[in-house]
Amino acid sequence: MKFWIVSALAILSAVALALSGANEYLFFAGFVVLQAIILATGWNILGGYAGYVNFGVPGFVGVGAYTALALHLLVGAPLIVQIVAGAAMAALLGLAVGVLTLRLRGIFFSIATIAVVFILEAVVMNSRFLGGATGIQLTRPDDVWLFGTYTRMLFVMMTLMAVVALSVARYVQNSYIGQGLRAVRDAEEAAECSGVPTLKVKLIACAISGALLGVAGAPMPMYLSYIEPLSTFNLHYAVIALAMPIIGGTSHWIGPLIGALILGTLQQIVTVTISSELNVLVVGVLLVVFVVAAPDGVIGLVKKWKTSSK
Repeated sequence: MKFWIVSALAILSAVALALSGANEYLFFAGFVVLQAIILATGWNILGGYAGYVNFGVPGFVGVGAYTALALHLLVGAPLIVQIVAGAAMAALLGLAVGVLTLRLRGIFFSIATIAVVFILEAVVMNSRFLGGATGIQLTRPDDVWLFGTYTRMLFVMMTLMAVVALSVARYVQNSYIGQGLRAVRDAEEAAECSGVPTLKVKLIACAISGALLGVAGAPMPMYLSYIEPLSTFNLHYAVIALAMPIIGGTSHWIGPLIGALILGTLQQIVTVTISSELNVLVVGVLLVVFVVAAPDGVIGLVKKWKTSSK
């Protein structure tokens, strides 16, 4: 089935579910899984396609979230405007980080991206307008369209954003940008010698990756009705954003989707049945298993199975 048909069916299914009498918790959990899809997809554009491991994910998520908060406080902007603005600000941050750090490689690049998180967290913690270190409580708007509750409307919006994120990743993978990024990942010096504009494609990847991570963060203040720096800039986002593409496979746009569905669903099941404290254990165990037994992720396992069955 074609990608666009599946995407349309996913959006229509989300709308139908939101209009149904389903339990409200389903939409809270669904938001987390959909956010995971966007996080994994955004991270993979730079970390998977180009091989530049970005540990600064919480910084981009935080920029998206606090941009949305600022617009809500200043002008009461609707959710879609908050998301677009959060994506734009995170894209600009991605460009800035790329200009400053992309000449670094390996662990040096990763360390530099972590520094961005602490800098942004310090800025927000010292901003009284954004709630400072104690955070700020929010009241959700009454505008829920036809969906009855804000959570249901948010679920539909996140479904749409997840489809957009996957569409962007699919386009990048099949475009000259994706070809250039894969060349950078395999041998950057050789790519430069072959005429690939390595800096240009890496900066584009930084901007696109940052924008998608900002999209993942922008709806958070209204989802939680509360926001504060310690949880918003939590390095846990960096770990799960890295883990999901590794579990699904970093070589294809569908890999982060598979990893996010597996990890996000498992975490929600564990949270409901056992304890939310075990979420980190689930991430750790799955990472170890896939790094050791299936370094190419689920996609790699499927390819091996197809090869062996011929």
